[in-house]
Amino acid sequence: MTLTTPTITLVSVIQDYGFPIVAVFFLAYFIYYLYNYITKEITPKLGTTSETLIKLIDRIRMLDNDLIRLRTKIKTVKESNKK
Repeated sequence: MTLTTPTITLVSVIQDYGFPIVAVFFLAYFIYYLYNYITKEITPKLGTTSETLIKLIDRIRMLDNDLIRLRTKIKTVKESNKK
């Protein structure tokens, strides 16, 4: 008489507990995996991306101010040439 150790397979677990119960555990693990991935991988990258975005917005504002100054200078030069 030989003793064999039963291996737990997905099919045997589904047969024992039913598909809905097994599906709930797989979905719970998937949500846990997604949460960990988002908090460990994506959140730090978002921080650096937001810093870059703030720097770019500041540069755009600076360029806009320069453009306004240039327009006023050109307008002033045109008006002085008319007189």
